[in-house]
Amino acid sequence: MQRTSFAEMHCSIGQSLERVGEWWTPLIVRDLYLGLHRFDDIAENLGIARNLLTRRLQALVADGIVERRAYQERPPRYEYHLSEAGRELVPVLMALMAWGDKWATPAGGPPVRLVHDSCGTEFTPRVCCSSCGDPVTAETVTALPGPGAAYGPGTKVLARRGGLAPEQPSRAR
Repeated sequence: MQRTSFAEMHCSIGQSLERVGEWWTPLIVRDLYLGLHRFDDIAENLGIARNLLTRRLQALVADGIVERRAYQERPPRYEYHLSEAGRELVPVLMALMAWGDKWATPAGGPPVRLVHDSCGTEFTPRVCCSSCGDPVTAETVTALPGPGAAYGPGTKVLARRGGLAPEQPSRAR
């Protein structure tokens, strides 16, 4: 099944999904975070076809989310590690995991527990305001047009709310 491309969408979520929205991608990133770095280990853990894993890893490397590192010269063998962008994706996946633990828990309960290294406490990830630290929810946040707001796919309504008019086609004189 061919998925829709969001490459032309003028939206940070659409652009993010263009890079990490394929179904296997979050699971590959999860496995890399959990310490699986070799192709065979990732393929075995996910039960993913090798050709599909090859394509997904190539795309993640091309998008700067994963780094490919040689660990053997003859024959050439590589490990895969999260780049800075990939490591910054991990808290997003933790928030998705917390949602899944609450609303779509697998039989037997959550399969993973998270412990904060600094305080040693098991925790549930949540999104908080970077200014005051309070948790944020759909009810406590207002979305306003940002500096990159434009009247285009993915941001038409927000741009309209911000008073941005659609670009008018130029008229030949």
